[in-house]
Amino acid sequence: MSHGLKNILFCWLPLVTYCVFIYIQSSYPSPERLPSFEFSDKIMHFGAFVVMGALIYRAYHTLPFEIILQWIVPLSIVSASLYGISDEIHQSLVPYRHASIGDMIADVLGSVCGVYIYHWWMTAGKKEGEKVRR
Repeated sequence: MSHGLKNILFCWLPLVTYCVFIYIQSSYPSPERLPSFEFSDKIMHFGAFVVMGALIYRAYHTLPFEIILQWIVPLSIVSASLYGISDEIHQSLVPYRHASIGDMIADVLGSVCGVYIYHWWMTAGKKEGEKVRR
């Protein structure tokens, strides 16, 4: 399997699939029965965007531009956060759904955590002068 095809199948396809999943899930009216404890929806938003941030970081890390390596963390955070904000706007257009500043904040914080957790995992144990694992 070529390196480019491997990147597409193992790094970009999961990201695109996850984005489509979030979009489709946001297109339906709000579920009737959600967990009933306070802030449960914020926890779900946070968790969803931890995954989103990690997937975006992982995909961006396959880009062939060496100069972009120093920008992967902030670019990943911004990209995942913008997707979260656009998802909230999308939800505001769906009947029986609404946008929430709290959900946007949970999306952004989840994005930040997901990117930093994945970045830490990718660089953990990295020896001096060794390239980051992909």
